[in-house]
Amino acid sequence: MADGRDITPAGSDGSEGSGGAGGLNMAGIQSRVRSAMKRGDIAMALGFILILVVMMFPMPPWLLDFLLALSISFSVLILMTSLFIQKPLEFNSFPMILLVATSLRLALNIATTRLILGHGHEGTHAAGAVIEAFGSFLISGNFVIGIIVFAILVIINFVVITKGSGRIAEVAARFTLDAMPGKQMAIDADLSSGLINEAQAKARRKELEDESSFFGSMDGASKFVRGDAVAGILITFINVIGGIIIGTAQMGLSLAEATETYTILTVGDGLVSQIPALIVSTAAGLLVTKGGLDGATEKAVFGQVSNYPAALGVAAAMMAGMSLLPGIPMVWFLGLAIVLGYLAWHLGKKQKEAAANAQMEEAQTAADAAGPPPEEPIANALRMDYVRLELGYGLLSLISTERGQKLTDQIKALRRQLATDMGFVMPSVRIQDNMQLPANTYVLRVKEIEAGRGDLRPNMLLVMDPRGEEITLAGEKTMEPTFNLPAMWIEQGMKEEAMFRGYTVVDPQTVITTHITEVIKDHMPELLSYAETQKLLDELDDDQKKLVEDIVPGQVSVGGVQRVLQNLLTERISIRDLPTILEGIAESTAFTRNPTFMTEHVRSRLARQLSDVNTNHDGVIPLVTLSPQWEQIFAESLVGSGEEKQLSIPPSQLQEFINKVRTTFERLGMMGESPVLLTSPGIRPYVRSIVERFRPTTVVMSQNEIHPKAQLKTMGQI
Repeated sequence: MADGRDITPAGSDGSEGSGGAGGLNMAGIQSRVRSAMKRGDIAMALGFILILVVMMFPMPPWLLDFLLALSISFSVLILMTSLFIQKPLEFNSFPMILLVATSLRLALNIATTRLILGHGHEGTHAAGAVIEAFGSFLISGNFVIGIIVFAILVIINFVVITKGSGRIAEVAARFTLDAMPGKQMAIDADLSSGLINEAQAKARRKELEDESSFFGSMDGASKFVRGDAVAGILITFINVIGGIIIGTAQMGLSLAEATETYTILTVGDGLVSQIPALIVSTAAGLLVTKGGLDGATEKAVFGQVSNYPAALGVAAAMMAGMSLLPGIPMVWFLGLAIVLGYLAWHLGKKQKEAAANAQMEEAQTAADAAGPPPEEPIANALRMDYVRLELGYGLLSLISTERGQKLTDQIKALRRQLATDMGFVMPSVRIQDNMQLPANTYVLRVKEIEAGRGDLRPNMLLVMDPRGEEITLAGEKTMEPTFNLPAMWIEQGMKEEAMFRGYTVVDPQTVITTHITEVIKDHMPELLSYAETQKLLDELDDDQKKLVEDIVPGQVSVGGVQRVLQNLLTERISIRDLPTILEGIAESTAFTRNPTFMTEHVRSRLARQLSDVNTNHDGVIPLVTLSPQWEQIFAESLVGSGEEKQLSIPPSQLQEFINKVRTTFERLGMMGESPVLLTSPGIRPYVRSIVERFRPTTVVMSQNEIHPKAQLKTMGQI
């Protein structure tokens, strides 16, 4: 080339290419190692492998120094964490960490033993700088002092801290397990009474389970600490005896030299292992003793001590008295007395100020409560009671006595019964007095509009004859307010005689509850709001959530679902089987968006439910069919196309149809039958729109809504 550059491809001669490939492979291996180290489980596994390596293979002194420093720092970290946590369960991994720390110290004991016994004759530096520092500096090179210090540390760790924390852990585990049934019952009781919800109950159960597991584990983990202390004693004893034997018998040292060298190294090793062990034991003791405390350790301790300034004052007086004793260094004792006295005075002053502020706040609260009530916001005037029961002053005894409790209980049972029977969650009923009403009159309002009223006698019973005959008892004649049937108010003492004659006897509370039931059933479509529909969809089981997500809002809006449900409730059809209704809506959206036609398709999906509801006690569905002539008249009277069809029937024919239906059903009603009017699917909604105007309780069904297994009985024909 003109510029003299070599553009021969790398690796064309085989040398550079192989080197490049090797470089790429090495880079790939390094990247895999780095990615593996980022994973916590891999790092934990490598850590345990490192402990095994330290146990099995000789370690150079410099690496042993690093691992000993790591052991000490790890122990200090455990202690600091135990100090700063708010409650023991925040550090529920402590037993596992304790096992790791103990395994690391034992592995280091094995490694240091190997170095001490193998190279101790070379001098005190043979086992690394850390052990030499502990063996020379901390015990001033005197192995007798080292043995004494080591023995004291072992006694403190083994006899005092470890034994005490182990006992506390054992008792805590036993008491926690014994208290579990009572705590579980308390959680269930709070859930049943409504003090907590299901999520809070699950969280408290989980915390209770974690607490029992933690204290059970701590009971076992305390055995690690005791075993570590025993192992430290045995390892020290073995190292001293073994070192003296090796030094004198194999390495040619004198008994004094071997004793001094190996004892300093062994005691230094023992101190290096016992100090972290003592730190971890202290951490374990702190953790198990915090079982009944809340907050960090310094807040729990200082906060409780500072609550009693008198105790600090007594301690200050005692220290001041001791400073006057002969030979006592007055400076330190008197200085401490001054500090404690100041703290007692300062804390006492703060407590008095806090008490004064609390009294002022109580007085201010009482003054505010005694003052004029705050003006009600104007926005509250926009709020509307969906269902309200207004009582005249003569009926207030129905809610202010034991009978009032019965009335409220009956209304609660009514709401639950409607939810079970109709799948409709009835709004809460607000009960209030209305001085403008006659004394014994009550009014039912739906969305602030009167929907029914009646007159009651609060201390009497209402009697009705189910046969429709005249009541022959002595009493006040009236009309039953719900169905406007002849009735009579009688005295309570005549109840047994009325029941003996076969009359229906109800108390005033039942009269009101029955009236509320019928009013709610008549107005269920109006009370099923958009928000209530959304709530019904949200409260479906988890396995039905996918169905809702596929339908709403992709195929139909929440408003469309609301219209279909309202149409069903208009004819008093239960919407409790909401998944089937949603499936029917999803199918109908393939050919229509008209809520009326969607409702007709849903009704066909509910054929088994509709057939079961209209089956009488004989196991058959009594039917009144529509003659072919009337079927043809209705079909030919539909004008318009597609979803815009309307019924246009001459008034004379319409009146004739009404008369025939009324005559037929009244005749069958006198026979004790409540038949269903059966039509073809195409005209059913139009026939229903006519029938509901003069016989709203008459059921109109199409052939598609009759279940194949239903038993039918034709009672007549229109």
